Amino acid sequence: MKTKKITEYSSQELAEAYVFPVKLTAKQKEEAARQLLQARAKTQAELTESDKQTSRVLQLRFRLEDYLNGEAFDPALTFGHFLKEYVSILGKKRKVFADEISVDETLLSQFVNAHRLPPDYMAIRLELHSHNVIPAHYWYRLVEKQKEHEIKTNKTLRLKEMKFVHSRVA
Repeated sequence: MKTKKITEYSSQELAEAYVFPVKLTAKQKEEAARQLLQARAKTQAELTESDKQTSRVLQLRFRLEDYLNGEAFDPALTFGHFLKEYVSILGKKRKVFADEISVDETLLSQFVNAHRLPPDYMAIRLELHSHNVIPAHYWYRLVEKQKEHEIKTNKTLRLKEMKFVHSRVA
């Protein structure tokens, strides 16, 4: 799609395209807010259940994206947390969902409850299941962010590794 530069428009076209700010009275603001609320309610009422579910999955994707792009690690926002939320949005029982992505229900439960980190193939299966709405690399980066935090904060693991390295050098 080509866009025109501003210099390609005439002064008349620019003047007509400019929207002047309007000062509204309190009563006019109240009426505008009421009209907006009615329009939103009408739009919401026209949405199908499938549309609502798609919107919720997209919201999950954007929350996941924001979290991954941020620097901070939140121990509550694990792979299991987002997976549990995804299954909840779909409104499916875990057994049904586990069958759909071809994993055992107990394995899925271990991922959801953060007892086990998922293998790489889980990210791909989740991407395919979401019809590419939530990319596999988002799920993968979520696991990597969790692993990175564990490595940075696990002093016991670091001490064991330091002892291992010193014993190998000596």
